Amino acid sequence: MDPAAAVNLTPPVLGAIGLVLGLLFGSFLNCTAMRVVRKEDWVRMRSRCRSCGRVLSAWDLVPVLSFAWSRGRCRTCGEKLSLRYPLTELIFGGITAFLFVHYDITPELLRIFVLSACLFLLTLTDFEARLIPNGCLLTALIGYFATEPFLFAGWRQLGTHLAAMAGYAVAVLCLSLIMDTILKKESMGGGDIKLIGVLGLYLGVIGMMFALFAACLLGILYALITRNLKRGQTITFGPFLAVSGFLMAVFGETLVQWYVDLIYRMA
Repeated sequence: MDPAAAVNLTPPVLGAIGLVLGLLFGSFLNCTAMRVVRKEDWVRMRSRCRSCGRVLSAWDLVPVLSFAWSRGRCRTCGEKLSLRYPLTELIFGGITAFLFVHYDITPELLRIFVLSACLFLLTLTDFEARLIPNGCLLTALIGYFATEPFLFAGWRQLGTHLAAMAGYAVAVLCLSLIMDTILKKESMGGGDIKLIGVLGLYLGVIGMMFALFAACLLGILYALITRNLKRGQTITFGPFLAVSGFLMAVFGETLVQWYVDLIYRMA
């Protein structure tokens, strides 16, 4: 990306813009995730208190601040609100602020922001209901191809990324079918396989290889820490793919170079 194409804003200003935008989108993504899990209309349905049913006003929907003003309770019935609301808003706000500072106002920022939003939403739904919405993956695909004319690096690279999308998805699908036959049960959900394909498109062959390795490592660490490793018990894999995919999308070149240098020094 040509630096001249970026808008000339200082990092503090970029961070502030990103934080505000991220808080707003974090609230939206959290609300959407909950409605998707509950199979509710996430487009037209008005936000309501889950306890008394009161339709929430604009003052009740200000990210983080509304929770603080009401001291974490519904202003009508006094029902205690979940900390999930401000936490998700703050987390995605922080992510977006970082992305704005890291990428500036560029097409690459738009691409990674769309991917990050999709990964954030599916992490929420997969943890809660083992669900990776197809709409989430489709939005990520649209985000990639919509920004490709501005980030085009040659037909060879595009072909490599398309091959990575198809190759990893097919390879993992075949491995999953083999494991299903051996274990006599589903070893990996279809949503995980489609997510791997989407991440393959964004990361390419090498980046996706590192992302899969990191996702497996994170999943094992999570299982050990939470002691969620009983015989026959499974864990959701989507969130770990989402975290590793995000890290590789943003820091991929640095992480790969660090690994290569480490191997070189150990050899």
